[in-house]
Amino acid sequence: MMTQFITMFKLFAKKSLGQNFLINPGVVQKIIAAANLNADDIVLEVGPGTGVLTAALAVGARRVIAVEKDRRLINDLEEKFKNSNVEIIEEDILALDVSRFKFQDSSFKIVANLPYYITSHFIRNVFGSASWQTARPKLLVLMVQKEVAQRMTATPPDMNLLALSVQYFSKPEIITYVSAGSFRPIPSVDSAVIKLTPKSELALTPEKQAQLFSILRSVFAGKRKQLVNTLQDALNLDKDRVSALLTRALIVPQARPETLSLEDWLVLVNRL
Repeated sequence: MMTQFITMFKLFAKKSLGQNFLINPGVVQKIIAAANLNADDIVLEVGPGTGVLTAALAVGARRVIAVEKDRRLINDLEEKFKNSNVEIIEEDILALDVSRFKFQDSSFKIVANLPYYITSHFIRNVFGSASWQTARPKLLVLMVQKEVAQRMTATPPDMNLLALSVQYFSKPEIITYVSAGSFRPIPSVDSAVIKLTPKSELALTPEKQAQLFSILRSVFAGKRKQLVNTLQDALNLDKDRVSALLTRALIVPQARPETLSLEDWLVLVNRL
């Protein structure tokens, strides 16, 4: 029976969509606990798959909007959740205009077992794309690749562009690690459940924020180099002026970008 069960998932899962269906009920309960659902919550679920997590969300939330890209899954999902508080949407979450749901009129949460290949793109959309500007979630609970969760929660001297982006907009917390055996088909890597709590107020003005991320993209493209060198191009300043700027911000000019905290970068940008 187990062999038939596993074979079914292998045949059903679509590799091009990064599908690995969660089958571990204990992990589902940990996700639900992290989401801290109440009877007033609206939940946006990304990639409901076979609906295992969806069913648990429906019990705790007022409304669940489940966005699924794979047309093969839609009929079964609609049948499973007909006459319920679950709405099945057939669409690519990366192209979805979330304003259609009028989330700006009420807070909502995002809960998702994300396909690994869309994780960074999805998070960039939620925190930075124009279509999400009127749709700010109050909480995100995401299943992601273990290594990606560790990158999001990194600290100096192991900072990276993803960590700085996530930590600027939210407070990330790894809830639990999830073994590959909790999915069918079994992926080649372990996963993690991570909770992102968006910050109610951002540290910079929109103009300074844009400047910060422009600088970060530039310096992390050459992250093995010293800041006194990489910042020359990013800021269009000569070496002496860059060195003086870093020194005033209490940053060693010879430091490398991965050794700086988010607070260091905020101080630097505010001095420009």
